[in-house]
Amino acid sequence: MATQRADVVIIGGGAVGSAAAYFLAAEAGFGGSVAVVERDPTYARASTPLSAGGIRQQFSILENVEIGLFARDFVARAGELLAVDGEAPDLGFVEGGYLFLSTPEGRAVLAENHAVQTGAGAAIAWLEPDALTTRFPWLNAEGLAAGSFGERGEGWLDPSTLLQSFKRKARSLGAEYRTDEVVAIERGAAGVEAVRLASGDRIECGTVLIAAGANSGAVAGLAGVALPVGPRIRTVYQFDCREPLPRLPLTIDPSGAWVRPEGAGYICGISPPEEDDPESWAIEVDWRWFEDTVWPALAQRIPAFEAIKLTGAWAGPYDYNALDQNAVIGRHPEIPNLLFATGFSGHGLQQAPAAGRAVTELVVHGGYRSIDLTRFGIERIIEGRPLKEKNVV
Repeated sequence: MATQRADVVIIGGGAVGSAAAYFLAAEAGFGGSVAVVERDPTYARASTPLSAGGIRQQFSILENVEIGLFARDFVARAGELLAVDGEAPDLGFVEGGYLFLSTPEGRAVLAENHAVQTGAGAAIAWLEPDALTTRFPWLNAEGLAAGSFGERGEGWLDPSTLLQSFKRKARSLGAEYRTDEVVAIERGAAGVEAVRLASGDRIECGTVLIAAGANSGAVAGLAGVALPVGPRIRTVYQFDCREPLPRLPLTIDPSGAWVRPEGAGYICGISPPEEDDPESWAIEVDWRWFEDTVWPALAQRIPAFEAIKLTGAWAGPYDYNALDQNAVIGRHPEIPNLLFATGFSGHGLQQAPAAGRAVTELVVHGGYRSIDLTRFGIERIIEGRPLKEKNVV
């Protein structure tokens, strides 16, 4: 058994953990050592590569809008920021926009959200039903009262490329990645003192960041902390359509079903109701939702989708925060050197840049310098105060 030391130990090397490693290693005011412990460098069961890769600013909580704006700006500069030895990554960003559709019952909430988004500087257009069908002639506006469309900075990218670009850049700046698993977190009077690994090695540390995705609840338990973050499985379905649709954004029907282009075809999905959404690591495609819910909703909203061919599907885990489906970011109030960046509930990829920067600010400056994410702290978990997002996709 070997013992080493790192100023910051990051548990989890997915998009969020690797973003934190990058921002720390790139921070001129830090100068410490960073060790990232990732149990599966293939990321076969990780949320990032199995996600749909969306980037948006259309949220109802101001901090989430600001996080999305930072993601927009970061993605625009990723080739420059994440280049290694002159090789700039291409994230494959498609600026297709998000289109949220609303019934009369949801119009007021959509309007409130739109005001928050545009007030923060997001380029979101408000569209009445006539404007919807003029701009998107393939859309059936029956039953719709309005829509909101991201005209700039919203779309989708290649998740694996973003993850590997963060990881490669962090390593080039000195961050160490270890293929191992944290099996114990040692605490003393002043906080976390070390982590022990499945290999038998031990890493003494100044700070520990839990960014273990869907496994974060179990990892937090090693430190004696209750964190309601665990795996929930989401299925993404693939299909072809006989009639190509021009300028299809990522479209969210009022039913919750969503669809977007992917190559020459399309992908789609829906979040199951909570009563039919158990915590599980069984990463298996659930075909029920496509036939019973997703396809009927999309075919009604987009008539061209009445004639489609299902071509495949995949499933992946969300790091689901059971309290309010929002991220947990910040320090533990009683364990000052234990930090969290997890529980993103499907938004981890797009929120990774801002989360990585926020954690770096806490480590280096002792507080937030850019976006104040205090409301995302674990205090709300401890006190049972949910911070609900209205734009859940």
